[in-house]
Amino acid sequence: MRKVSGLLLATERRAITGLASLYATRMLGLFMVLPVLALYADDLVGATPLMVGLALGVYGLTQAILQIPFGVLSDRLGRKPVIAGGLLLFVVGSVVAASAESIQGVILGRALQGSGAVAAAIMALLADQTREQVRTAAMATIGLSIGVAFAVAMVLGPWLAATFGLAAVFWFTALLAALGLVVLWKLVPPAPRRMRHRDVGIDRQQVTTILTRSDLWRLDLSIFALHLVLMAIFLAVPFRLVEVGIGAERHGVTYLGVMALAFIGMVPLVVIAEKRQRMKGMSLLAIALMAASLGGLAGLDGIWALFACLLLFFIGFNLLEAMLPSMLSKLAPAGAKGTAMGIYSTSQFLGAFLGGVLGGFIVQQWGLGAVFIVSAVVVGGWWLVMLGMPTPPHLSSEVVALDEEHQGDALEALMANFADVAGVEDVLVVPEERLAYLKVDRRHLDEEALGRLIRSRRHEG
Repeated sequence: MRKVSGLLLATERRAITGLASLYATRMLGLFMVLPVLALYADDLVGATPLMVGLALGVYGLTQAILQIPFGVLSDRLGRKPVIAGGLLLFVVGSVVAASAESIQGVILGRALQGSGAVAAAIMALLADQTREQVRTAAMATIGLSIGVAFAVAMVLGPWLAATFGLAAVFWFTALLAALGLVVLWKLVPPAPRRMRHRDVGIDRQQVTTILTRSDLWRLDLSIFALHLVLMAIFLAVPFRLVEVGIGAERHGVTYLGVMALAFIGMVPLVVIAEKRQRMKGMSLLAIALMAASLGGLAGLDGIWALFACLLLFFIGFNLLEAMLPSMLSKLAPAGAKGTAMGIYSTSQFLGAFLGGVLGGFIVQQWGLGAVFIVSAVVVGGWWLVMLGMPTPPHLSSEVVALDEEHQGDALEALMANFADVAGVEDVLVVPEERLAYLKVDRRHLDEEALGRLIRSRRHEG
């Protein structure tokens, strides 16, 4: 049994850099249309608020349907070929949307963009390319790249659309995906032997257990509601900016100021949540900030009131985007984080789809203000659901590689030995992976006892 150094190897640095940039450019392409489509859709034949909402959200539907099949396919055919196929679908979808003269063409393009559902395959390749001891940090890098991509998209999308037109946004996303293919083959190291990884992949035997955990489904509901509201309000936010005198050409600068200040406002709240173990309290605060901002967007007038409401919304949004995966990681059973994250991601994409459709329907039937009111009601109900959320334990994931395969009584004895160490709260040993997944409370962890156990097992192996 061994516990390897957490220092990154050169191949791991290349893999993390390449895959994080690949993930970020792909998400950038998906997010860039968010702040501009509703505003520029008037030139498209057949455009109505409902159809525009469908165009915004349909990528989430194809993502939700296809992400698990793409992950399974990558196990059989190889990670890189499947990822390359997904990127080619994204390129095709972007070209279709860029060339479209009708809203139906944009919907088809967006659906094709989403059908390149390679997120699971990218995370599996990341797991293939990294050791257990550095995988958590590698996954955090991917998460950070998504946050950066979202912020950049909110600025870059409006600038491209105002300068060159809506089609330019989709042509640019096609270029990004094409560059992603170059990154995949030139920067990411050759793929090693494919393995199953319970910290990133879905284990179908664990799905029922995860779905019936009330704390975990509350987090699935949270990410569903978060992206539902995000998609819904961007059927109206661009028009609110125009109403207060901010021209389309200045929307990017406006979002830049909002996102920068929101990040600054979020950081101390994340520190409080993590360091002082106030994750539930901070999540309730974030949801309350979003509800207050949505109420303000529905009823307040003036440029500064609008700016303040958007700032509150994105402080809450960014805080939840950072905290919800962390809470999920702490609550998921040992060896089940990959399954929990797969269900969580599916919930996110379904929320994006329903948010686009629902937002478009509401705007079409009752006007811009109604979408903020309905969104505020949704967020208020979400806040009530989260009141019953148990406080996440302050646990960390630990993965220990086994030198030998254990079966039967030896496996039970090994799990018992790990469980007897002070601070080890949950254990799962997977003989076929030769890994032991631990959930530990580092405040009470007896590291000397754990180290002795590791050394003794290594000696026996």
